[in-house]
Amino acid sequence: MNSDARCVEWSVVESDIGPLLLAATGQGLVNVVFHADEAVRERAVRALAARLGTEPAPAVPGRPGPLEEPIRQIESYFAGGLREFTLPLDWSLSSGFNRQVLRELAAGVPYGAVVGYGDLARRVGQPAAAQAVGAAMGSNPLPVVVPCHRVVESGGGLGGFGGGLETKRRLLALEGVLPQPLF
Repeated sequence: MNSDARCVEWSVVESDIGPLLLAATGQGLVNVVFHADEAVRERAVRALAARLGTEPAPAVPGRPGPLEEPIRQIESYFAGGLREFTLPLDWSLSSGFNRQVLRELAAGVPYGAVVGYGDLARRVGQPAAAQAVGAAMGSNPLPVVVPCHRVVESGGGLGGFGGGLETKRRLLALEGVLPQPLF
C-alpha cells in the first residue's frame, strides 16, 4: 500500500439528486454519500474516520488530488456524457459477500440496464440469497458509481434504496430506464 492510501480526502459535489459527498484514499474512491447537507456530511466524515482510522480532510479546490477524476466523472455522468465509470475504487468499507455482490454489480450491470435481486444472487453463485443481495445494496459505500439503483424487484417494483425512492427514480430516468418525471 502506498503512503497516501490511508490519507482520506472528501468534497461535496452538487448533482441532479442533491449534494453528494465523495471521499477518496490513495487507492481510489472509497465513499459516496447522498443528501450531503451539513449534518449528513459531519456524520459521514466521523464514520469514515472511525472505519478507516484516519481523519478525513476536505479537498483543496484547484489542487490536484485523489478526488479530481471522481468529481469529473460524477459531473459528466449527471450531464449525460458518461455511461461507465472508470475509477479506481477502494473497497475498504465492504467485505465478504457484500463486496462480491457489489463487484459483480459494478462489472455486470451496464448503464441503462436493470437486474433483479434474485438474478444478482444467481450471478454470484448464491441463488437463494436475494434478501442478502438486498442487504448488500443497502451497505453499498459507493452508490451511483457502483450502481445499486439498477437493482429492482423481479415483479417490476423499484425495491428499496438508501438514497430514497425518488433518488432511485431520478437515476433510472437519467439512464433512460424510466421516463423523466413530468415536474
